[in-house]
Amino acid sequence: MKVFYRALVPIFLAALFVPSAAVAQAYPTKPVRVIVVFPPGGSNDVVARIVFQKMSEMLGQQFAIDNRGGAAGTIGAAVVAQSPPDGYTLMVQSTTHVANAHMYKKLPYDTLGDFIGVTTLARQVGILAVHPSLPAKTGKEFVALLKKRPGEVIYSSAGSGSYVHLAGALFMSLSGTKMIHVPYRGGGPSTTALISGESQVTIATIGSLFTHLKSKRVRPLGVTSDKRTVQFPDVPAITEFVPGYDFTAWVGSFVPKGTPKPIVDALNAALKKALDDPGVAEKLSSQTLDPMHMTPEQFAQRLKSDYDKYGKLIREVGARID
Repeated sequence: MKVFYRALVPIFLAALFVPSAAVAQAYPTKPVRVIVVFPPGGSNDVVARIVFQKMSEMLGQQFAIDNRGGAAGTIGAAVVAQSPPDGYTLMVQSTTHVANAHMYKKLPYDTLGDFIGVTTLARQVGILAVHPSLPAKTGKEFVALLKKRPGEVIYSSAGSGSYVHLAGALFMSLSGTKMIHVPYRGGGPSTTALISGESQVTIATIGSLFTHLKSKRVRPLGVTSDKRTVQFPDVPAITEFVPGYDFTAWVGSFVPKGTPKPIVDALNAALKKALDDPGVAEKLSSQTLDPMHMTPEQFAQRLKSDYDKYGKLIREVGARID
């Protein structure tokens, strides 16, 4: 009898695996909701609309963008964490996802445990930009102005704990300056505040400021990468006037924990194909959102590494929300 049951085990396991593989093979069979955890206009939204439009074309099902902004992405992330793990609810979030774990005393989800990272989608480079009315034409002049007027210049961000917030916090820490931080509900509202003159400075991703940089509605003073960018070769790296500054990030795609691995792998493969598409790559790269693909295993390692990195930064600059 024991021999009989032992013989049934591989058959039972095979029966479990086949439906899962078959589901992944047919996936998707209906529209997929892509929750972007920031409002329209920011770099997460830009990346999502470019990449998932291609996914819709490739897979023959709509990947519908659903913007759920607020609280640096934690509101949208909570929706995803509570969604069925069936591959029909995805999340687009940035490095802010791991930062929030250290920024907030309590979150309605486990940052690393309640999600599976499918892949990174794009590398983000930020840019220090000021309102044209601010009397600073260069990075050095800007630092001098801040030291002359400590705590007077208003700095807008995409929310407390966002990449934009931490980029500014690191800038102030390394330059020995102080600005008034005003968090908004996403990159779009933060950019609008800068353009209108409601705020005077931000360090946003180049993608979210791209059109305004080209139209000269904001003045660029420095990029957050360790070298100048190809797209803006005349704009210095911030490290040229604030030694040691280097702060880039990523935009990535996630699914709720429990999503079957065959579906995760199918999504990963499709997203790689989308990112490899010359048209998609050109649209992303033109806004300094460099296409960036990882396997789920590589992304899991990157998430853990960035989790530790951001925790250290947040402790050092004292940026926390109780």
